[in-house]
Amino acid sequence: MEGYGEAKELILASASQRRRALLENCGYLFTVMPSRAEEEGVRADSPGELVERLSLLKAEAVFRSLPAERKRGAVVLGSDTVVTLDGNIIGKPRSGEEAFRMLREESGRANTVYTGLALVALGPDGGPSARVLHDSAEVRFSVLTDDEIAAYVNTGDPMDKAGAYGIQGRFSVHIESVSGSYFTVVGLPVHLVYRELKRYGILPRA
Repeated sequence: MEGYGEAKELILASASQRRRALLENCGYLFTVMPSRAEEEGVRADSPGELVERLSLLKAEAVFRSLPAERKRGAVVLGSDTVVTLDGNIIGKPRSGEEAFRMLREESGRANTVYTGLALVALGPDGGPSARVLHDSAEVRFSVLTDDEIAAYVNTGDPMDKAGAYGIQGRFSVHIESVSGSYFTVVGLPVHLVYRELKRYGILPRA
């Protein structure tokens, strides 16, 4: 297996409670440092490329903010998620009305979730080195009534989530099937995180 040297610290470049919980459940020790990178205007030719670019943007911003001594022992993990329907990206709703429209459009259909992953550490040449990849999964909704959509929107849960839903919460009763990794849908493909962090000598606690 290709290796990248021993790292001492894992830093999560995200304020997402879901990503934090997934890393904790895996047994990783890490520090949270949310990225302040400007994401507006980032463009890509595909959803997979977009989440990779956004993930790298976040990870690089946090890595650059570290003092030189800390950079030598750190790996920064960035991640981003988008949802697509009919090939079109569905972002986070900006209002309850927009969340309602999104969920009505997704009702009875399958959407695709893309989650990117970027790991940034100090490379052998003394500069930052990155590993960037993504995973995808398909999520099929049951048919929703307007009353069911309104009840979910009124909880406030859709407002910070791509596609206006969270698979792991109250909306789970409306998920008929998932093709691919459930954790990719939640917001972090932990099977890829584990594989990549092994390259840096970072493993979950025994």
